[in-house]
Amino acid sequence: MQDSFGRLIDYIRVSITDRCNLRCLYCMPENGIDLCGHDEVLRYEEFIRLCRIFAGLGIKKIKITGGEALVRKDALHLMKAIKSIEGIEQVTLTTNGILLEEYVDELVRIGINGINISLDSLDNSEYRKITRVGDVEKVKAGLKKALQYPRLKLKINCVPFDGDKQNILDLVALAQNNPLHVRFIEIMPIGEGKQFNYLKEDSIKALIEEKYGVMRFCYEKLGNGPSRYYSLQGFQGKIGFISAISHKFCHECNRVRLTCTGYLKTCLQYDIGVDLSALIRAGASDAMLENAIRKAVLAKPMEHSFLQKNISCEEQAKMAAIGG
Repeated sequence: MQDSFGRLIDYIRVSITDRCNLRCLYCMPENGIDLCGHDEVLRYEEFIRLCRIFAGLGIKKIKITGGEALVRKDALHLMKAIKSIEGIEQVTLTTNGILLEEYVDELVRIGINGINISLDSLDNSEYRKITRVGDVEKVKAGLKKALQYPRLKLKINCVPFDGDKQNILDLVALAQNNPLHVRFIEIMPIGEGKQFNYLKEDSIKALIEEKYGVMRFCYEKLGNGPSRYYSLQGFQGKIGFISAISHKFCHECNRVRLTCTGYLKTCLQYDIGVDLSALIRAGASDAMLENAIRKAVLAKPMEHSFLQKNISCEEQAKMAAIGG
């Protein structure tokens, strides 16, 4: 599939639940969000059907996300089924890591290609402040167990805040001492994220280089999206940046998103797309769904406008409901 700007769309993030066992400051209010009803969320057979259709349209890579995907019952059975779909080359998981130690053996057994662990601090008190309810020791235990599988591609996703210098350097050290990549993601001004200032990529790079030396750009393709990676001397892994605000990468965007309620979002900022759940439950054929998906992708916006105000069709949902 190509959109109207010639971008090849071969990657989709699939949210399978809006439920989460954390309450991160930039993602959810302290008391959580208004959760979708059981009947609103796609059933597993509906997810599988849509993923087969996406594969037929050229989607090759699927990221399973939430909320927290591992809190949904039998989530691994769904991942296994998606992994077996012809044309799907990679199925990866984004998780906060709280339940990872329990599930990592099975995730490897079903052939998951990679795991991204959302981790904003290694300090338990700071981690608790950011997540409100989390225990970082559980995440560390899950990461330690995952590192026992050399073929499993591991990435740490950190959303840094102003004043987080030591947190940043602590996380960078993970890539020095382990075969994994650490990525810093600018806070997206969506939902709860609007109340925070994002920490720019250039500021983080300067901090890292002050301690570890020159960062050299890595031309090797290390992920499915537009992340930019750098190498440091003596490091086992790379340092990556997803800087949608300070280094806009919309011109190379290759992804769309499917929410847990079956809404196909073509750009994170906007609420435009197509309600595939409504079509499915109205009896739409595969051909009708394919046509709806193609039309939505053709209408994908050229770029986000996060630094502008009063944007029409701007997404109002929290990140947990979108599939962050």
